[in-house]
Amino acid sequence: MFAVNHGDARAAPPHARTAMHDYKETYMSEQELTLGIVGLGKIGGNLARQAVEKDIRVVGLDAEDRPELEEAGIEVHDAGEYETLAEELDPPRVVYMSLPAGELIDDQLDELVGELDEGDVVMDGGNSFWRDSIRREERCWDEGVYFLDTGTSGGPPRAKDGACFMVGGKEEGFEIAEPYLDTLSVEDGLIHVGEPGSGHFVKLVHNGIEFGMLQSIAEGVELLKAGQFDLDGEMGDLFETWNNGAVIESWLVELMSKGLKNEDQFSDAPENFEDVPNFVEDTGEVNWLVQEAFKGETPVPVITQSVIELFKSRGNQKHAPRAVALMRHGFGLHPFGEQEGIMDERITGRVDNDARSDIRQEEGDEDTLRPEKRESYDGDPDS
Repeated sequence: MFAVNHGDARAAPPHARTAMHDYKETYMSEQELTLGIVGLGKIGGNLARQAVEKDIRVVGLDAEDRPELEEAGIEVHDAGEYETLAEELDPPRVVYMSLPAGELIDDQLDELVGELDEGDVVMDGGNSFWRDSIRREERCWDEGVYFLDTGTSGGPPRAKDGACFMVGGKEEGFEIAEPYLDTLSVEDGLIHVGEPGSGHFVKLVHNGIEFGMLQSIAEGVELLKAGQFDLDGEMGDLFETWNNGAVIESWLVELMSKGLKNEDQFSDAPENFEDVPNFVEDTGEVNWLVQEAFKGETPVPVITQSVIELFKSRGNQKHAPRAVALMRHGFGLHPFGEQEGIMDERITGRVDNDARSDIRQEEGDEDTLRPEKRESYDGDPDS
């Protein structure tokens, strides 16, 4: 049911194989690496910072001025200046796109590929729907350009220090991009999963697992709050203790502890837990996973219920949504409370609308059958 078989088994053309060989020789001789990044928000910007710190020259495009990134040594140009981007990168060019999922990817990809040459590589590092990624790979390959669907995990903190990458796409394209991804990933945090679409598919499954884990931790908070013991002053320390040797030790448990104690990235969170908005936004990609599971009769009750709990958070005063909101802020700097831009991406992020259920679509209203086109890319993929 979840197979992502891709019928195009064409081998890389001779020009691409030559480019890959020459690139490996360049890398092995430690000549300067140059990377293009389209979208310099929370994820793209931190990846750019990390790359520069590791002696990779970065040329970026963004819809906003980014003086802080320019001060860090990143060459920043205006959004849409793909001709400049192509001129500044050494062939075979490697470009990482860090944009919100949806038709925006298609629009920017069309412009970018028009400036690239055969054997160049484009990576989509956002949370795109994997069927969209299969189609985009075919579109790029028609021009001889490699397209890698690059699931990226770890949020802004890990993007700055070492991310986790799950990559789908042709082996030859992956080998060209591998030196960059290996440099920017945490140790053992890079895998070439397989054929086109598989990288974004496994990232989607990852996000489903993440949702289930968030919900179980949040329900633990709910139980601690509702119990007969007054633990309010000890809960942060309790989660810290659990994160040292307990079976549930994890980054999310660490974030829950820091969130309850207003430490590190939670310094801007409400001081009192009860003041954390219990409205939890998300960009909707796990909804796609649940829909596909239903279509294939694959039981995923925990992931499904975690999505339902997010729906329920939008209008109640329970503690569990607050806990989820704190942890999501910790790993992705996701906002507290409602945010219109994120809500929009929940609706428009999936371009392949086969069997899509859109609660906002009114029967007979043809204008709602396709997501509204967005002209800028001021935003970030979710974590």
